[in-house]
Amino acid sequence: MILMDQRTITDNLDLLLEVLPPHISKAVNSLPQKEELIEVVLDLGREPEFRFDSGFEYLTNSMVTREDLDYVTSRVGSFGSDNRAGIERTLHRISAIRNRRGEIVGLTCRVGRAVYGTLDIVRDVMETGQSVLLLGRPGVGKTTLLRETARIISTELEKRVVIVDTSNEIGGDGDIPHPAIGKARRMQVGRADLQADVMIEAVENHMPEVIVIDEIGTQGEAEAARTIAERGVQLIATAHGNTLENLIANPTLSDLIGGIQAVTLGDEEAKRRGTQKTVLERKHSPTFQILLEIQQRDRFAIHHDVATTVDLLLRGYDPQPEIRQRRPEGEIEIIQEAAVQEVEREEEPPRYSQRRGNYIASPRSADNFSPLLAGNYDRILHIYPYGISRNRLEKAISNLKAPVHIVKDLQIADIILTLKGQYRKMPKKLTEGARRNVPIHPIRSNTVVQIEKFLQDLMRDGVDGPMAEAEQAARQVLDSRQPVALQPQNSYVRRLQHQLAASYDLASTSSGEEPSRYVVFYSPDEKV
Repeated sequence: MILMDQRTITDNLDLLLEVLPPHISKAVNSLPQKEELIEVVLDLGREPEFRFDSGFEYLTNSMVTREDLDYVTSRVGSFGSDNRAGIERTLHRISAIRNRRGEIVGLTCRVGRAVYGTLDIVRDVMETGQSVLLLGRPGVGKTTLLRETARIISTELEKRVVIVDTSNEIGGDGDIPHPAIGKARRMQVGRADLQADVMIEAVENHMPEVIVIDEIGTQGEAEAARTIAERGVQLIATAHGNTLENLIANPTLSDLIGGIQAVTLGDEEAKRRGTQKTVLERKHSPTFQILLEIQQRDRFAIHHDVATTVDLLLRGYDPQPEIRQRRPEGEIEIIQEAAVQEVEREEEPPRYSQRRGNYIASPRSADNFSPLLAGNYDRILHIYPYGISRNRLEKAISNLKAPVHIVKDLQIADIILTLKGQYRKMPKKLTEGARRNVPIHPIRSNTVVQIEKFLQDLMRDGVDGPMAEAEQAARQVLDSRQPVALQPQNSYVRRLQHQLAASYDLASTSSGEEPSRYVVFYSPDEKV
């Protein structure tokens, strides 16, 4: 693939020089490579330090005084709880170091640059509509790429984009955002610890199609991201870490890529895999479907299927991502194709399409479904069998050509199939399923005939009931403009209901505690 795009850099460096002491501004102006300047560091009692990608320089013999620090702080915006300030309508950032009395004894003046034309190397990835997570070392260009992504998606693709801008690094300082974000709307965050709340507020109040977030770093923010993704909103974000392996090893952020849990395998399964009985496996579907590792400013490793990549890493394989690089002349080259690798794992739940009333099935579900079982919904049903012969269940599925997949993990099960005798005893697994609000269906006997009858009855109804209730609730909200609460459902059905609300341009939220957690539909201009 070859693409050409002229990159344009806007840095408003003159506005940063205006807030620096005159002798320091003069030193910067004397630099032949001042366009490559990254930071000016002013530490009390030391020489001013000028930092570049290639190193640093000292250009004056004078030491930084308190008067120099006061000169800068009096000319920038107020410092927040994160000790950061900015210059109105620019991307420059001033960060403070304080002593134990709270006095400023050091300043890092970072040059903020809007670089237009950087998205060409991964534009096709951002336009897929899937959630994308960016990783890379500090200073490699993550925030610059987020800013350019917000501009392109909001202006050229004309999507509703909201930026959650915690430190004003994406949209710049001041009430009016920098023009580099295009038509995207920017929500500022008063304190860093409120970022997760603002993320949820953005979805509930402003109906975005895309949310852009810089630096997801806490468990609360990771949970908020998963909630947003559950509602069908595209997320484009950065996180702490340089590589996918960093996230797998990070217990706080591993939820972004599906979460990691220890699982004890049976003897036969452990022997088949050639592993120990206790292994690490992915808990659930990743919040982000695509992951970009920014290895260098113009070199990207792209994991197009995060779920498969994580499963491969946990099984001890070395996944081969696609690697793209931009040459100095602007040519973009794929220097490594993504390897086609598969790992035996559970199916992902289907997603609810924007076409009301249709389920989009996984690829394996496309083969000759029985018309009786297809009903109004063409979808994969995930069954967790307990006390049921797997061979007989597989035979019944095959006989009916049913869109059913047998799973080994309760977290991705739509229903539990068991025997009436087991249901009366309610062993630990069934109790756990009930706690997770997974419907339990007991049958009389463990025979192919009984299983087939169950499948026929089940697929006639499927999830029509909860979704029909959601359809009716949506129409009621449109007519009355009043909130409507639905019946409690498991997380899988709730996700479908959130997506249905979005298809009607309604807002929705989940309330209550498991197993009685339920969805509320409401008009986007109303509070619940």
